[in-house]
Amino acid sequence: MDSQVSRRSSVNRFTIKMQKKLLVLFLIILAAFAGLSAQLYLITRDNGEEYKRQVLSQQEYDSTTIPFKRGDITDSNGTILAVSNKVYNVILDTKILMRKEENLEPTLSALKRCFNIDTNEVRSYIASHPESSYYVMARRVEYEKMNAFQELAKDPEAGANIAGVWFESEYKREYPNGSLACDVIGFTTSDNRGTYGLEEYYNDILSGINGREYGYLNDDSNLERTTIAAQDGCNIQSSIDANVQSIVEKYLKEFNEEYKDNYRPGNGAENVGCIIMEVNTGRVLAMAGYPDFDLNDTRNTENLIGMPLVDDKGMRTGEYVTQEIIDGMNDQAMYLQLNALWKNFCIVDTYEPGSVAKPFTVAAALESGAITGTESYNCEGSLHVGDHDISCHQTFGDGYLTVQQGIERSCNVVLMNVAFALGKDRFVDYQHLFGFGLKTNIDLAGEARTVTMVFNKKTIGPTDLATNSFGQSFNATMIQMITGFCSLINGGYYYEPHVVDKITTADGATRENVQPRVLKQTVSQSTSETIKEFCNTVVTGEKGTGKTARPAGYMIGGKTGTAETLPRKNKEYVVSFMGYAPADNPEIAIYVVVDRPNVFAQDDAKYATRIVKKILTEVLPYLNIFMTEELSDTEREELEALQIQIRTPEPAGEEEQLDEEGNPIDPDGEQAGEEEEEGETPEAAAARERWKSFPKDPETGYLKDPDTGHLYDPETGTQVYGGSLVDDEAQEEPENGPEGEETPQEEPETTE
Repeated sequence: MDSQVSRRSSVNRFTIKMQKKLLVLFLIILAAFAGLSAQLYLITRDNGEEYKRQVLSQQEYDSTTIPFKRGDITDSNGTILAVSNKVYNVILDTKILMRKEENLEPTLSALKRCFNIDTNEVRSYIASHPESSYYVMARRVEYEKMNAFQELAKDPEAGANIAGVWFESEYKREYPNGSLACDVIGFTTSDNRGTYGLEEYYNDILSGINGREYGYLNDDSNLERTTIAAQDGCNIQSSIDANVQSIVEKYLKEFNEEYKDNYRPGNGAENVGCIIMEVNTGRVLAMAGYPDFDLNDTRNTENLIGMPLVDDKGMRTGEYVTQEIIDGMNDQAMYLQLNALWKNFCIVDTYEPGSVAKPFTVAAALESGAITGTESYNCEGSLHVGDHDISCHQTFGDGYLTVQQGIERSCNVVLMNVAFALGKDRFVDYQHLFGFGLKTNIDLAGEARTVTMVFNKKTIGPTDLATNSFGQSFNATMIQMITGFCSLINGGYYYEPHVVDKITTADGATRENVQPRVLKQTVSQSTSETIKEFCNTVVTGEKGTGKTARPAGYMIGGKTGTAETLPRKNKEYVVSFMGYAPADNPEIAIYVVVDRPNVFAQDDAKYATRIVKKILTEVLPYLNIFMTEELSDTEREELEALQIQIRTPEPAGEEEQLDEEGNPIDPDGEQAGEEEEEGETPEAAAARERWKSFPKDPETGYLKDPDTGHLYDPETGTQVYGGSLVDDEAQEEPENGPEGEETPQEEPETTE
């Protein structure tokens, strides 16, 4: 009971006096909170915007992006073709600079000295933005300049009053070799995205992920930093060999210098392209076009001069770019013209391939069993098909020719007969099998679609079949032609062409090795051997059209091409040569196309074969392909002038015996020279040789028919300058092309 009384008395000790004190304390605290709230309201009302700017400024200053490094591009030997180097933006913090008046002049003086910055512009900015924390005064300065400024700022005397300047790092894409392989590599835009070539096709592989550095105050009000590192992009090793590429580009430029402003103002040709590919892998060793451009200065307009002028749809106008035209261009016209320069002629432009398509026609006929290859056909200079007379380039005719001789001499009449034996349905099937009308899926951005530029079984007619047999009336790209041709000479294996061999991570680990990929078999081994045999005679045969392509010390094979452009009879041609080496066991293929050479008579494949000869003369020794042929004194002198090592294998077997005229003698006693033409009268033979009696035209150097005025090559008797393949009635362009769309033109497609 006593304890209960004690508890009651303890409760009663919380007296009225204590309650009053507690109430006063509560009121004081409440008043304090009310005062603080009022003060916060006043601060927000009067200075809220200022404090907001300070907070945002602190966030911008202490939260920075760490840029990723875009992956390198190298050639097959590790030579750097594209690299990203760290550069620095010079940033001014006006608030820090102006904390002390004495900081202004020393800082501006240092900026002028190290970066040649316009200090008057900086003064104006400081005056109009006194609270700024971020102003870019100079972009992408090199490390050496940045380091020189930092060393100056550290100097106790000279740098004592330098303040408010800091550096923001980023990467600048650089191309150490300038224009080398520009069509293959492509370039990057200002936001570090790839455009054209490998840079665009592999943009996601080459790109990485930006990192970030955060700054914040901890519980002790100290600045803490958290860094999320950037993930750099992967590197790619291309199949391009920089040495082979350099040789190719050297001779494309040499051709342009030789024929620039020759017959008309402008470049040596509207376009010149070359591809070198490994026959048994699809690896591209070199791919180049002219005109080219400097990857470090892609908008330099000097490279546009001499190019065909394009219209607002990107199509050629017939004029050629001059400095006066450039000066009058608006932004849209300039972009379209630059786009025409930047595109890769070897994969973007389509054209009628001409006679380099003839081996495909023969291969299809052999493989299908339509011919045996031993047939002979009589060429009288033209063949009547439907309502038209379709000419051979030998307007006086070649008489009876075998299929092999038809390839050697590039006889259109023989090829038309072969195509008729094959039939239009099978011809279309084999065109599709060889890849015409389909993308090759080469790993480069911008490959043209050609599905509407070939005929199908419903649209092809007799005249179309005839002209298609020798490479006219359908369009293709250079990469389609050489990829398909490699399958004709390697046993029939169609490899997917590729320009990248390996992809590695930033730390060097292999992410992917690109292996050769066989997509299909186009012909059998036996057909492939026959095609090689036929194409070898184009270079070795007495009347072969590609003799001028053979480099000293080597035997090669191939096929020439001369294609009329649209509209017919415009005296404009695309000439080309598709070759391979060595002739007996091809390792590489080479394809050179000259689009409308700047000469009086364009229809001469020698403008392409001479380029091929010069390129192979240097490339074959570099690739360790041995010489097999005896060198003449002149050839030795040429090789010594080029400082090319003469490399020959150990002799094996007996030497081939030749007769007095240089023709091989068959071991059984028969001479392996030109076969006697069957069923031909002496009168017919004399008529075919009539061109030899024509007088030489002193102005052009060609033989001139006194009756018609037609010009003829003095070596081959081929009509040049304006000889059309189809008679006048067939010259009008059809309203619809192969697929019922626009007639296929040789114009380049505009790049997306």
